[in-house]
Amino acid sequence: MDNQQEVFPIVDEEGRVIGSATRGECHSGSFLLHPVVHLHVFNSAGDIYLQKRPEWKDIQPGKWDTAVGGHIDFGESPDDALRREVREELGIMDFTAEFVDKYVFKSKRERELVYVHRCIYDGPIQPSASELDGGRFWSLQEIRDAMGHDILTPNFESEFKRCFL
Repeated sequence: MDNQQEVFPIVDEEGRVIGSATRGECHSGSFLLHPVVHLHVFNSAGDIYLQKRPEWKDIQPGKWDTAVGGHIDFGESPDDALRREVREELGIMDFTAEFVDKYVFKSKRERELVYVHRCIYDGPIQPSASELDGGRFWSLQEIRDAMGHDILTPNFESEFKRCFL
């Protein structure tokens, strides 16, 4: 289970830190804006890697999601958080991320300031056995076919349409 006492920065829509709150507070319907990083990993063929969220996650368990997604720790920069999350979730150390977008995502229980990145990567991927239920590359047609069928997370679907379609 996720650590509900983990402390996240609370930010304004520009990303300036204005406070702090626990994961439990941020995910409780308080809509405290907290920052996250996402990395969309494409291979040279144009397929996109998705991770499978474990059933124990407090948000969108069991669904397919962005290759890498994670909260920015209090005192951590978006770039440092991205490198840490990519290493922790996929075991990738050497990649070049391209910034794509920054936007506010609101669900039924939280609000996130999302820093979106992408990269092209053809090397080995070792999904974390403790953080993920695996992952695989999907063709763009497979993504389109899965949209709207409760297979992908709503935030992935929204972000993919916003940034890549």
